[in-house]
Amino acid sequence: MTSTAVRGTTLAELAEIVAAAAAAAPVWRASSAAERAGWLRAAADAVDAAADELVEIADRETRLGAARLRGEVGRTTGQLRLFATVVEEGSYLELTIDGADPSATPPRPELRRMLVPVGPVAVFSASNFPFAFSVAGGDTASALAAGAPVVVKAHSGHPELSRRTAEIVAAALEEAGAPAGSLALIEGRDAGNALVQHPVIQAAGFTGSLSGGRALFDLASGRPDPIPFYGELGSVNPVVVTPTAVAARGAALAQGLVGSFTLGVGQFCTKPGVVFVPRDAGFEELVASHATSAAGGPLLTDRITAAFPEGVDRLVTDPSVSVVAGARSAAGDDLAQPVVLATDATAVAERPDVLLEECFGPVTLLVRYDGPDDLRRALEAVPGSLTATLHSEPGDDVADVLDLLQLKAGRVLFAGWPTGVAVTWSQHHGGPWPATTSLHTSVGATAIRRFLRPIVFQDAPEALLPEPLRDASLEHLPHRRNGVLTA
Repeated sequence: MTSTAVRGTTLAELAEIVAAAAAAAPVWRASSAAERAGWLRAAADAVDAAADELVEIADRETRLGAARLRGEVGRTTGQLRLFATVVEEGSYLELTIDGADPSATPPRPELRRMLVPVGPVAVFSASNFPFAFSVAGGDTASALAAGAPVVVKAHSGHPELSRRTAEIVAAALEEAGAPAGSLALIEGRDAGNALVQHPVIQAAGFTGSLSGGRALFDLASGRPDPIPFYGELGSVNPVVVTPTAVAARGAALAQGLVGSFTLGVGQFCTKPGVVFVPRDAGFEELVASHATSAAGGPLLTDRITAAFPEGVDRLVTDPSVSVVAGARSAAGDDLAQPVVLATDATAVAERPDVLLEECFGPVTLLVRYDGPDDLRRALEAVPGSLTATLHSEPGDDVADVLDLLQLKAGRVLFAGWPTGVAVTWSQHHGGPWPATTSLHTSVGATAIRRFLRPIVFQDAPEALLPEPLRDASLEHLPHRRNGVLTA
């Protein structure tokens, strides 16, 4: 499926790339909000202008289809522009001032606090979003917005697209006035491992598999100077459907579920992978009726294609699991077909390591429960996820279920399905382990927080303070002074 071979970046080439990022870092750190926002918008404009070329390359390498890919370009450039407005608005700096008070116990000096960029950042691209979670994706956009140069490790599933996108964005940044070294690309697993261990790199963002992310997380943590590693890893995204919801709108819920778990051939990190349904409520039959007519398709890479039937087989070999709809794909099949499986809540509670392992592709597992206690025991076994969904009706007693779902996920839905992730100020795309390695988000305005660190200036002369902490700047920037928030 990959049209161009991966070129392994040598250690000598990596050293030059990282040195350029280190040289660019002070310029980004000192840049004004207007400059940084302008650089981000220039990158967005350049990607939009090259959309036809980039979509053609992406479709050839990923086979995701031009319509999906063109929409993803819009999401990608929208992220860059969102972070331009975040930089201009200024609240991300968390400007906080405490005036001097000699009469306090103990006496209080003047303290001025803000967030500053951590320094050069490593970003590891994802396979399933070749634009939005790739070279110019959310991790890159938020790091640049924070004031951190970025070195991207290209995903092997779309190397040509990665190279061309990096060329376009790097050129646009420089043409807009950003320094050389603001964005660079490396390729190959060995180079990626070396990148996350390089002393110049101060943080890393990753979207991908649990095994790959954990390996890089361990490398980042095992450095002589450990760095934060923000990994988005595996997620089963539990859904709970109550009996009254099935009775009121079961057909619509079944149709929505099938549309969600087959979207993008089941290759969304927010795919509803495990769905808790009341036993004998007729929901399985409704799901089967829609799943039999759902289309399959090619998966992103040869590795994912080979892993899908293996993952389904691991589930089906459990004695509690039955096939509700679809057929188990054979090894070597080019197209993945939708599969609906079913099991019992008791089995999930007893064998979560087997039944709740993420299977990347168009498969979902229905879990029959007999009542609140049965449901609670199974939900307690669910690992941390990016999302959790509750479909209930007014009058349902779902307080205990909702409490559990909040413990399990970073986003809780009460309508619709989790495969849509809006890029907004309030969005959170993260969750307890193994969904992510941290408490932060990789989507939305607060994703910028990952690549910032706090610093306090005590009794600093006005002329030596960073521009945002000076009184003239504070007149038009959100800040807190002596405990009082000023918008």
